[in-house]
Amino acid sequence: MGPPSRSGFYVSRAVALLLAGLAAALLLALAVLASLYGRCARVPPSELRDRGAPAAAPSLPGKQEPASRPGPTPEPDAAASPPTWRPPGPWDQLRLPRWLVPLHYELELWPRLRPDDLSASALRFTGRVNITVRCTAATARLLLHSLFLDCERAEVHGPLSPDAGDATAGRSSVVETWFAVDMQYLVLELGEALQPGSLYELQLSFSGPVSQDTREGLFLNLYTDQGERRALLASQMEPTFARNVFPCFDEPALKATFNITIIHHPRYVALSNMPKLSQSEKEDVNGSKWTVTTFHTTPPMPTYLAAFVVCDYGHISRIERGKEIRIWARKDAIAEGNADFALNITGPIFSFLEDLFNISYPLPKTDIIALPTFDNRAMENWGLLIFDESLLLLQPNDKLTEKKIVISFTVSHEIGHQWFGNLVTMNWWNNIWLNEGFASYFEFGIINHFIPKFPRNEIFFFNILHGALREDHALVSRAVSVNVESFTETNEINELFDLFTYSKGASLARMLSSFLNEKIFIRALKSYLETFSYANAEQDDLWRHFQMAIDDQSKILLPATVKSIMDSWTHQSGFPVITLNVSTGVMKQEPFYLGKVKNQTLLTHNDTWIIPVLWIKNGTTQSLVWLDKSSKVFPEMQISDSDHDWVILNLNMTGYYRVNYDELGWKKLNQQLEKDPKAIPVIHRLQLVDDAFSLSKNDYIEIETALDLTKYLAEEDEIIVWHAVLMNLVTRDLVSDGNNYEIYPLLKKYLLKRLISIWNTYSTTIRENVTALQEDYLALILLEKVFGTACWLGLEDCLQLSRELFRNWMNHPENEIPNPIKNVILCYGIALGNDKEWDFLLKIYNNNTKEEERIQLAYAMSCSKDPWILNRYMDYAITVSPFTFNETNVIEAVAEASEVGRYVAKDFLINNWQAVSKRYGTQSLVTLLYVIGRTISTDSQILELQQFCSNMLEEHQRLTVQAKLQTIRNENLKGKERSARIAAWLRKNT
Repeated sequence: MGPPSRSGFYVSRAVALLLAGLAAALLLALAVLASLYGRCARVPPSELRDRGAPAAAPSLPGKQEPASRPGPTPEPDAAASPPTWRPPGPWDQLRLPRWLVPLHYELELWPRLRPDDLSASALRFTGRVNITVRCTAATARLLLHSLFLDCERAEVHGPLSPDAGDATAGRSSVVETWFAVDMQYLVLELGEALQPGSLYELQLSFSGPVSQDTREGLFLNLYTDQGERRALLASQMEPTFARNVFPCFDEPALKATFNITIIHHPRYVALSNMPKLSQSEKEDVNGSKWTVTTFHTTPPMPTYLAAFVVCDYGHISRIERGKEIRIWARKDAIAEGNADFALNITGPIFSFLEDLFNISYPLPKTDIIALPTFDNRAMENWGLLIFDESLLLLQPNDKLTEKKIVISFTVSHEIGHQWFGNLVTMNWWNNIWLNEGFASYFEFGIINHFIPKFPRNEIFFFNILHGALREDHALVSRAVSVNVESFTETNEINELFDLFTYSKGASLARMLSSFLNEKIFIRALKSYLETFSYANAEQDDLWRHFQMAIDDQSKILLPATVKSIMDSWTHQSGFPVITLNVSTGVMKQEPFYLGKVKNQTLLTHNDTWIIPVLWIKNGTTQSLVWLDKSSKVFPEMQISDSDHDWVILNLNMTGYYRVNYDELGWKKLNQQLEKDPKAIPVIHRLQLVDDAFSLSKNDYIEIETALDLTKYLAEEDEIIVWHAVLMNLVTRDLVSDGNNYEIYPLLKKYLLKRLISIWNTYSTTIRENVTALQEDYLALILLEKVFGTACWLGLEDCLQLSRELFRNWMNHPENEIPNPIKNVILCYGIALGNDKEWDFLLKIYNNNTKEEERIQLAYAMSCSKDPWILNRYMDYAITVSPFTFNETNVIEAVAEASEVGRYVAKDFLINNWQAVSKRYGTQSLVTLLYVIGRTISTDSQILELQQFCSNMLEEHQRLTVQAKLQTIRNENLKGKERSARIAAWLRKNT
């Protein structure tokens, strides 16, 4: 365990004088005082942070996730703590001991935020909390969570009389209080043990800092509204940040009711989980008046759902089924109608889920608030949902972006949590996927309900499945459901909010729904939600309710229990590859590895999956089969070389696996694509391309097999299939490596011949009716790759369109470049232009205040092919105006943009490395060396770069760079072999 923090006592002035005159009785006096009032140990938050108290780890958008929390910091330095030693005890464990069960919190918070004083660098809050607990085991030691808090008073009252309210039979003396910093506990040592079965009330007064650097606990946002600088306070408690705001039992299974009171400046409004109950006025010691807002009692909920906001915002509202929904945002945003779309979709989504599960939303109101800064996240707090405004507010110029669908997905996800997470909560964080996976899955059902033509399978693949399959593989990734005993630190909880929890969890929920059918799937979830409402559940509880639904019918027959089937997917990492030999009907499974190992006996992943296989034959859906062992024979899947049959496994890609075929199986599919590609559904044309290229990249099949599937592409009019092909053939390394001169003309001739049809379709739309793209979500997110490839391949119409759109924008700035292709047009407008275009873009950059757009413009300026312009750009960023390009490392942007840029950046770095290091930090030099060395393939090139960086870096950095460059070289050598085979195939087929 880590050393305990230092302790302190607080006494009145009179007592202090008495103690000064009675030095001989000091210890006795202190003991007497301690028996009356427990004084909490003080660990100043600033000191604790300086010593490196644990912080949060990164997470996905949509809690979404998915990539913005700070990483873990070092553990506290033992030298900073007093030498007091504590024996091993429960404070060394991550989980709280089950001695006390919280029933109710009376919580009061008083943040000292004033609208006329936003300059305070150390804003603090004070608070009081009374926690009613039930004692389940006799104990004279109490543990609560507390972090970064100064605790000024601690008392324990009880046993409480159940009939007398707050009347108590006595008070338990608090002899000592101290912090167990490693596990973030506040420990209260009592003079006598609490009695099992009795109720007690813990009363604590505390203060703490408002976070200004992270969005954790109670944090500050500074922003501009109506031409004024303003501030607001908001909270983020999930997963383990409630302890930063008030001492509490900060675990998801320890649900309790809350009465919340917020004291705030009269010009602000206070929001919390429940509607306002009352307001009164309070005067502080300086005579300043404050407003006291008290809220109704919450339902039982975990601490991570408690929520508070203090702000000067406007709102709009509507009534849905008798309950008020309010969207809060900056007053400018409300006046401009930016919150209207979110308000219009929120009520219907609530109603849809209420009807789907036949369970009403239990709270009397819903507030949704848009924060200026929330790290591109959203949080589902019961009754007070908090969003980054980029995920909630729709701007007028967002029409030609994917923003409307992104907002719809995010709102759907957070509302889904009102049932999955809020009403029924996982018992502990190891099963957080029960919250996030199901909320992510139901996003798609909700959107599909309101937009029936929505290409649900294709978008699920792009948004969810593709990323999960790309990152998940045997031996390296983690299981969705993690063993509780494997957790030893709080930071490990924060790390669970990752792609596997969200995307793999959603994919497994989708697979479960597909082999059960939607009707049984929803019936089981209804039963599960009803049974565990206001309570907690384990993964096995969910499987039990699915099994009950299966047992109540006779149509669906499973090869094993639901638990056995699903545990094979949730308790092991990775996913399988199933291979079908169509000549024999033999199907086998094996784990998917990044780079198949010939000697599989070296690997330790011995488990199999129980795999549902939905499949089609000649376009007709067949009966579900199960691969529940390493291999199995399915005679119905046999086909011969002489017939015209074809087979595709994994209907609609609902299974969480990849599919391989024998040589004949791939041949038959290729023949069908060339004969009549539309006979194979879009999702399966996409699947064939994605599986084939992934399997070839990792040595399961030959690259030629994947390339054969692209011959038909002249007939392909679905942009998502084209996107998958281009992402595999036109990679970043290929585009930026001038040594690929052999493959470029071959690829140009092969692709342009096939690309022209889909190019003509979308270029005509861009020129004649660009607004038609508003409802084409796939085009909005995928068109950039198609246009970028066409220009890179030198398609004259693409280059001409780039010139037209860029110059039209230069001459008439109101004629915005269509957003889906804006990056491409900006880049090629600069690449095809001269200093006139470049200077124009710099002027636009300097007049722009939006960070996202400034980054876009900064990268576009690096697309120039003129070395003198690029050198001027880098010099401008480093020396002339070093604080202009704060969002972008300009040297890195230039090096990444093109082969010309890489050479120019390298020369610039040789002559200016000290200035670059000063501007961007020493680590930026390491990153730049990786970018510059991205195409190396020989030892001499590595030696050259090592000599190049010898004066720039410290010894440990040089060793790191050397190892990384060796890895890059090895990968590039393998890539060159692959490129040579692609070039040979192109010669035969062009």
